[in-house]
Amino acid sequence: MPTDIDIAQQATLRPILDVAGEIGLSAADLRPYGHTIAKITPEALKDRPEKGKVVLVTGMTPTPAGEGKSTVAVGLAQALRRLDKSTMLCLREPSLGPVFGIKGGAAGGGYSQVLPMEEINLHFTGDFHAITSAHSLLSAVFDNNLQRGNSIGVDTRKINWRRAVDMNDRSLRNVVIGLGGPMSGLPREDGFTITAASEIMAIFCLSKDLADFEERVDRIVLGTRPDGSFARAGELNIGGAMSLLMKDALAPNLVQTIEGGPALIHGGPFANIAHGCNSLIATRAGTRLGDIVVTEAGFGSDLGAEKFFDIKCRMGGLEPQAAVVVATLRAMQHHVSVTGDLDAGFQNLMAHVENVRQFGVPVVVAINRFADDTDEEVATVASMCEAAGVRYADCDIWAKGGEGGVELAEEVLSILDEGEADFQPLYPTELSLREKLETVASRVYGADGLNMTAAAAKQAQQIVDNGLGDLPVCVAKTQYSLSDDPTLLGRPRGFDITVREFRISAGAGFVVALTGDVMTMPGLAARPAAEGMRIHPDGRIEGLF
Repeated sequence: MPTDIDIAQQATLRPILDVAGEIGLSAADLRPYGHTIAKITPEALKDRPEKGKVVLVTGMTPTPAGEGKSTVAVGLAQALRRLDKSTMLCLREPSLGPVFGIKGGAAGGGYSQVLPMEEINLHFTGDFHAITSAHSLLSAVFDNNLQRGNSIGVDTRKINWRRAVDMNDRSLRNVVIGLGGPMSGLPREDGFTITAASEIMAIFCLSKDLADFEERVDRIVLGTRPDGSFARAGELNIGGAMSLLMKDALAPNLVQTIEGGPALIHGGPFANIAHGCNSLIATRAGTRLGDIVVTEAGFGSDLGAEKFFDIKCRMGGLEPQAAVVVATLRAMQHHVSVTGDLDAGFQNLMAHVENVRQFGVPVVVAINRFADDTDEEVATVASMCEAAGVRYADCDIWAKGGEGGVELAEEVLSILDEGEADFQPLYPTELSLREKLETVASRVYGADGLNMTAAAAKQAQQIVDNGLGDLPVCVAKTQYSLSDDPTLLGRPRGFDITVREFRISAGAGFVVALTGDVMTMPGLAARPAAEGMRIHPDGRIEGLF
């Protein structure tokens, strides 16, 4: 069986100008990066009305290998295009951490990929590097201020701001900087976050434009003063310089599916430790360029989808009209193998269906086939969906591309034609932090209650005292369970969620609540994927997936 990279390398790509022409863009609207990648200029989108209907692709609780949400999103977009629907695909950019770790890239798979796959999974157009550089600039200027008298008056024992790098490196979670004497800075504890979970990434993905980016950067909380007030990045007068680094990165990246359809790949926050959606700029560009916009949010509905609805749609004024919940036999059997309950996998799937429905968004389940799935097994899942009154579609998009997603596309079009969506966020932001978290914990995770450590409770009060209690919440939680315990599979009951720490992302516009033992800097596996990669003398890449 060919691998993803084998299939990608055998594909014939359209010139990016041809892809742009399909969606009404000319050469003047693009900044090309070679022949198959281009950025769309802000001027090209400015006067176009937003018309596209947004369709979200989410999933059930995944196994460590993932269940193919990006692949299904690509396949669905290809299938809609086969049905002569003007469709834009909007996905996140891959982080180098997972690419070289265990999960692999984020360009889809099989005959439902975005291309050029190698470039997208590696440096691409340099957006991640720009974000990391902007983050590093703020870190350097902040430490320079501490070295030269600390004019912003921050308590150096209460610094929130951490450094960032786009790689899985557990040794950087906690570090000491400033060693080497007075000329080498102020010695203090610090740490690194992976770029995909950094606040600059979140700001990048939630900004409307360059001016909005700069305003959000100024709101970043760097630390706390002795009187309890927050010291902000705007006090360092660095927002303008950071915007210089981001001026090109903020333009969305245009590429193509393996079938030649248009795709926007832009921004890449993780969904377990960040808000998990592609950039708002790209999604809104999609609504200007197509009649249907297919987008994806990371992991299950308890993570990416909840944050898509409660954070991204709220901030961006989006009103999603349909959602796809990806289910696989592999994931369902994983829940059964751990819990011993034959119904556990389907109950997990139903929890995710119900999660999406409570936002007022109609759902169809995509039964995403893997090569070794039998027709009988797929029929069993289909009959369970039918008995539960859930729309479903048999989906064979890895092997067949858009052809294998036509049944799913037809179900999505039926939902859009019926027009029954009535999107509403799950909670009003006027609720207290505890009340917002209790709402998410009970209604999305199925928890009985919410606990806060003493440290978290103190941080929550400080957030309120500084006037930021009305921000939405972004929960950092394991992706392997609806609970905050990765061993509780299926649809767990009788558990509480414990918040151990808050981190304020005032620039992004939300409050991060850390639960369980989730880390904002992942580590590598015993045998990282990087060990199987190489480049041949002719330039052909091997081992990337």
